[in-house]
Amino acid sequence: MPIPVSNHRRLTRCHPTAAYAIRATLFPVFLAALLLALAPIRVSADVGVILNESLDESMDRITGTGHMAVYFSRICADTPTKLRLCAPGESGSVMSTYINIGEDHSFQWNIVPLNVYLYGVEDPGNRPIFASYKIKRALEERYRHNYLTGLCDTPACQTSGKSEWREMVASTLIRGMYIFVVDTPVEQDRALIDEFNNAPNENHFNGATNNCADFARRIVNTYFPHAASRDVLNDFGMTSPKAVAHTFTHYAQRHPELNLRVMHFAQVPGTIKRSSEVREGTEQLLRSKKLLIPMAAFAYEALPVVAASYVVTGRFNPQKEFEKHPATNLAPENLASFPHFQDVALQDPRAQIVGTSAEWNNYRKAFDTEIEENRDTSEARDRSHFFKLLDEKGTASVASDGAAWMQLSENGERVSVGVSESNVLGQESDPQLTYSLLLARTSVFLKSPKHRRETMLEFRQDWANLQRASAGAAAVSARNGAPPKLARSTPIQASGTF
Repeated sequence: MPIPVSNHRRLTRCHPTAAYAIRATLFPVFLAALLLALAPIRVSADVGVILNESLDESMDRITGTGHMAVYFSRICADTPTKLRLCAPGESGSVMSTYINIGEDHSFQWNIVPLNVYLYGVEDPGNRPIFASYKIKRALEERYRHNYLTGLCDTPACQTSGKSEWREMVASTLIRGMYIFVVDTPVEQDRALIDEFNNAPNENHFNGATNNCADFARRIVNTYFPHAASRDVLNDFGMTSPKAVAHTFTHYAQRHPELNLRVMHFAQVPGTIKRSSEVREGTEQLLRSKKLLIPMAAFAYEALPVVAASYVVTGRFNPQKEFEKHPATNLAPENLASFPHFQDVALQDPRAQIVGTSAEWNNYRKAFDTEIEENRDTSEARDRSHFFKLLDEKGTASVASDGAAWMQLSENGERVSVGVSESNVLGQESDPQLTYSLLLARTSVFLKSPKHRRETMLEFRQDWANLQRASAGAAAVSARNGAPPKLARSTPIQASGTF
């Protein structure tokens, strides 16, 4: 069964003005200067805690605690079990512990390159823009082949879906996350490297006393004593990821010389179930119906105590902290192709990362009015199910550089669509499938709440890609003599300046 291809129209402006042309020309220069201003060159290194959103599986389905890992900017992985200082140009690493990493030896921790953790690839230019378990499995196999030789040679490690080394590959395909980052002296990184390389790497995981949040807390406190702690009251004596992020953030705010920054990575749209916001113990009791209702029925006397504890001491919103201290890990060269220039950026550079409500609303109005005007038609219904159909009918593959593809058969012909940032607009990617993919991706972010949206910097790139894909799909339709795929064929005129 062929995959339905959504209707399309050109999203480009018909007659760019001279002012717009000047803005488009100057924007890459301005953006590079802006990012340098937001991230000045420093002699220090960075350390941070990664607050991973909750998955609907295992105990996480009940507790809602999510997962925690540690980010380093100047410590890299020599192997998954050995640390070293990063070489120039390397992006840092992520270290974490799990109940069962699942390798041939029972290790306490593994360390992987940052971009492998986030996207499953070394070059963020090859990051996937469509999430499915088929793609994630292909990226996991690539990682296993390239990094785990000698560590994962048994069938149990290679084939078991319960081996948790898999969670350290392309994590943004299965969950969103926040990274809370501060400055550290390089000398402390050297000391940590010596400590971990010389200590036994043996698994002693315990959910109550030695979990992933305890692991992160101990590392952070090595750099800054007493910076992170458990919330005994709200987590009933245990350590939760949100408590560590909460206390670490407050410590950094009391020490402005640490230069607190927060990065947000939204879950990649696709067919994988959306992750959920992380919660502490009392917060989960109050906000989860499956826990609140039994508690109200059998332990109602405790409800006021639980509510007071959470309201007075437990509230912490990672999204608000990101909006106060926004940062990005994307380099200026990865963002220089944005076609729109926004004057407000001159007054408020932070809005370039988070985006203003007015800017998001302008994009939403432009998309909804011109693209989804006929949302009740069969074409609109096909568009809303495009991810599912692509995943069901397509076969995933990953190139040696990590760029992902989906191959499928349409009308008896084998076609491919690139599902990574680097190949989605490539010559081998079917133009109409490309357009449908980017249309569905854009729709997801515009309909999502703040904590599930990508940054405005990333979304502007998505919008630019959508414009180019629309032009390519329209050219194919014209060349093949196909009728217009939308009722109207006028280009979108976005409300406001982008």
